Amino acid sequence: MESIIMFTVGLLLPVGIWLVLKKSKDSETRIDEVAHFSAVERFHSLGELNVYKVVTKEIVTARDHAFGEIGQKYFRWLLSNKKMAIIFQFDIDFKYDLNASDFQVNEHSDGSYEIMMPEVMYETNIKDIKFYDEQGAKLLPWLLPSLLTAAFSDGFDESSKNKLIEEAKEQVGRMAVEFATSMQGDVENSARKTLESIAKGFGAQRVTVTFSNSEGVMREVTYEPAEESAA
Repeated sequence: MESIIMFTVGLLLPVGIWLVLKKSKDSETRIDEVAHFSAVERFHSLGELNVYKVVTKEIVTARDHAFGEIGQKYFRWLLSNKKMAIIFQFDIDFKYDLNASDFQVNEHSDGSYEIMMPEVMYETNIKDIKFYDEQGAKLLPWLLPSLLTAAFSDGFDESSKNKLIEEAKEQVGRMAVEFATSMQGDVENSARKTLESIAKGFGAQRVTVTFSNSEGVMREVTYEPAEESAA
């Protein structure tokens, strides 16, 4: 009887160990899948990821401005005849849309992760526009009434003012494209460090970040001065 019990125990013990190991392995697999799914969902929940910001002032003279019809009519006259320059102060925000279809998080067999990034987007916000009076060596706030009277006496109405602002936005937009192209490496390095830090917070220890070959997309240029300039 004792030998039968020992034989039974000897038979069941390996089977039991095999079942425990299999259950443990299945459990670990499920945990990995849940962790991976959770990481992806957390990344998506970030929405737009802001990674870089440029705050700059740029000077535009009669020589290098590229305004349209309204700008040619008014700015060209101001910048040449009145010996003035335009100073634009603007911000450029670089960001990624983590809800985009081409954003992916892939897990490799060695447990590492690869994050495939969508194209970078950038938004530009004009904070201030001033004229620099070279003769008077002083700054003049944007569209001062006294400047309007002196410079635009041949007919400058609200419609012309709005068109002039739109052309100013286009000029700054062209500047922003140049900035975005020249600073692409800095933007990607900032995004890489940010994503690696976030990924490790989700439990991923080895992460590589791959970027799109696109130079980026400019979404909009806005004109939002901090406050109206006084006369």
